[in-house]
Amino acid sequence: MRDVKSVLLVVCCLFCGGCGGTFWADTVELFRPEGDPNDDVISAAYEATRLKESSAADVLVRLYLPAYEQLSQSKSVIASTGQKKKGYKRWLKMVAFDENELAARRKYLLIVDEKPKFLFVEPWANLRFNCEMVLGPDVLDEPYSNENARRIAVAKQVLENVRRDMDEVGQDNKAAEVCGMLINQALETVVVQLDSSPVLAGKLSEPEGLAFEHISFDKGKIRMQIDGDIVAVELKLGSILKKRLEWTGRSLKYKRQEH
Repeated sequence: MRDVKSVLLVVCCLFCGGCGGTFWADTVELFRPEGDPNDDVISAAYEATRLKESSAADVLVRLYLPAYEQLSQSKSVIASTGQKKKGYKRWLKMVAFDENELAARRKYLLIVDEKPKFLFVEPWANLRFNCEMVLGPDVLDEPYSNENARRIAVAKQVLENVRRDMDEVGQDNKAAEVCGMLINQALETVVVQLDSSPVLAGKLSEPEGLAFEHISFDKGKIRMQIDGDIVAVELKLGSILKKRLEWTGRSLKYKRQEH
């Protein structure tokens, strides 16, 4: 209740101080949706790309949204980046092909929303990263000491592949370079934690994944699944994770009260 009164006091002071019109205009602008494309449209190309099946021509048709994005290409990587007009939201879609392969071998999706903190409202900053990639026997079939060692080696290979693919397109696309830095920072944080405590690698394949602290987005969780020669990674940072944790906590509390 005290926070509500504080908010009302600040609003009254601003309004009575002669800047009410500007304040309300800025407030409306902050909460106004940023417009198309929405997350489902951005994610559609990632979902439609099939590793070991989708060709470069197929990927290019789906990946690039000319009205909203900038396209970058190298010999083996296609990337499309976009940013909303207000600059709060940015995204990256990228698909990589081995030089001797005609089908997709790795695919990536990053969506970042960094809306600022407004008065006493929690910041909305969040990051979502998904990737799938085909790995070779040199990583998957090594005689590791245990399954956790294998998971850590796979996580490090995912990070190495991200860096290599980003280097292909980041040099001539500043937006792609920035997105690559965000992905690299998050994955590096996970790898450092796994190196310091290898037993945590067992949580990577659990439904709730592995929790970790992030320098920019506070809380993070990562989940990694290995199916045959394909590894899939799902990573969430910031408010998108916090809201999910709060909802889960309320749900569990409600279920306990029922019993």
